[in-house]
Amino acid sequence: MPAERGTLNRLLELAIGEPDSGLRLLDRREEETWLSWGRLEARAAEVAGALRRLGIQHGQRVALIYPTSEDFFNAFFGILLAGAVPVPLYPPVRLGRLDEYHAKTAAMVVAASAPLVLAARRVRRVIGPTIELAAPALGCHSLDRLPEAEPFRAVTEPEDLALVQFSSGTTVDPKPVALSHRAILAQVAALNVNWPDSQQMRVTGMSWLPLYHDMGLIGCVFPSLEKRSVLTLLPPEIFVAKPALWLRAISRYKAMVSVAPNFAYGLCVDRIQDEEMAGVDLSHWRIALNGAEAVSPTVLRAFQERFAAWGFRPEALTPVYGLSEATLAVTFSDLDRSFHSERFDRRLLAEGQAQVVENGVEMVSVGRPLEGTEIQLEDEQGCILQEGRVGRIMVRGPSLMEGYLGRPEATAKALKNGWLDTGDLGFVHDGELYLTARAKDVVILRGRNHAPAEIEQALDNLSAVRTGCAVAVSWLPEGAPGEVLALFVEHRKGAAGEVLKSLPEACRQAVLGATGLRPDAIHVLPPGTLPRTSSGKLRRGETLKRHLAGRLEAPKAVTPWLITGAMAKSAWSFARQKRALKSGPPVE
Repeated sequence: MPAERGTLNRLLELAIGEPDSGLRLLDRREEETWLSWGRLEARAAEVAGALRRLGIQHGQRVALIYPTSEDFFNAFFGILLAGAVPVPLYPPVRLGRLDEYHAKTAAMVVAASAPLVLAARRVRRVIGPTIELAAPALGCHSLDRLPEAEPFRAVTEPEDLALVQFSSGTTVDPKPVALSHRAILAQVAALNVNWPDSQQMRVTGMSWLPLYHDMGLIGCVFPSLEKRSVLTLLPPEIFVAKPALWLRAISRYKAMVSVAPNFAYGLCVDRIQDEEMAGVDLSHWRIALNGAEAVSPTVLRAFQERFAAWGFRPEALTPVYGLSEATLAVTFSDLDRSFHSERFDRRLLAEGQAQVVENGVEMVSVGRPLEGTEIQLEDEQGCILQEGRVGRIMVRGPSLMEGYLGRPEATAKALKNGWLDTGDLGFVHDGELYLTARAKDVVILRGRNHAPAEIEQALDNLSAVRTGCAVAVSWLPEGAPGEVLALFVEHRKGAAGEVLKSLPEACRQAVLGATGLRPDAIHVLPPGTLPRTSSGKLRRGETLKRHLAGRLEAPKAVTPWLITGAMAKSAWSFARQKRALKSGPPVE
């Protein structure tokens, strides 16, 4: 990596002179706002000056809570140019769970030791309780209320912290992952090797992924900045409401690369109507990355078949694997090859061995390690396993985290002799990695291990089940002779009557037919009930915990009264904090 590109600040500076590269922001009407890297750098330097005037010092963390918008980038890069460390946090999109949001987000602000929170004005209207709980010393500001100051551009080094991103928190509470400029740029360089520009084609990207998530920020924005190319962005809430806009934007701007979790491909199959695809051409989409959650072969095949008529190339689908602690990606599937899957003997997998058979469980390869990255499989005693043995996935490479911020014991547990213990289980076959489960999510029945994703994916073809909204867990009830298997399944909106009444038995038969396992209990839930991480991953352990405590409940209905009440509660929280900070800087 060239020394002159050793920090994100330097990458932004180098992109200033290219007005044709930058970010294209789309709204729900598919109208665009253009943000060149040069314009972004100039505004970010003004924000940096204001932050320094507020008292933010080099290396301090600053939390930011923004939807996908120009202000997110002004705030993010403004923090970097101030010499501080941005901590992107998710905005309150699930308004029916605001109390849960306040507690979790305040805990993240405290964990990052952030003395200041920057937030969009419309976000600030409801996050008063978050700020009151976290009590950051400098309060909460929106960009338009920062003090005037001269532009500022700090000098940063590759070893400096560049970002604190929180782990997904699928099995435990999210932890603050500390990433240096050096680690992030090593990841960016490894990603950009996979899609080089040519004389015939300049790489362009399209993303709807949230910017507080590593796939959206590190996987999409930073590679575009390093290449000084164009990235089109759509807010995630707009994608969820109208997924056709994702594919329409890929077609309109001839995007070559786009990435999404597995559920997004299923959502497109379920929700997009033919008339929404009028004039769409997906033939330019060469790399359709699929990561962040278990990859379902059923969903991938359905997506291929559904959108072949609009030029989608089967070989574009590219399953990948990564995690926050490795900055982002660990493995990539071979490009220009349709996704690769094999069938493995289910009984032997339960015993920790992978053997290809004709009628076994189908699993999708997530590819080979990125350039400069190594993986190895270990058993519980730390012994290295050979190909075909299921074990813990260990990763070594230049983009590993510095550690968990302020948590030396957790860091020592995760980083061992230069290797990262991912907490994931899998195996290598023919040099390619296959994932089985998170170690803490494994379903244990009669002494054998089963992958929860296989059980959950058995429901993909049931029309009354929300795609990707099922959780399989096992536990040993007190006094029971053995473990029980339970399914928690969200039904589709509008499902009622006999369809809803017959759904538990339909789920039971689907799982039995696909896996040979018979669930002991099936709980059908209203949409939105299952707990999720900030990036949308299902939390299996938390689902079971809430169920056993009698707290697995649907979110409150979002009504004008709920929103009005939340805004009033937020205003009171800010008022109380203003009184508490009378002797210090103002809250806004």
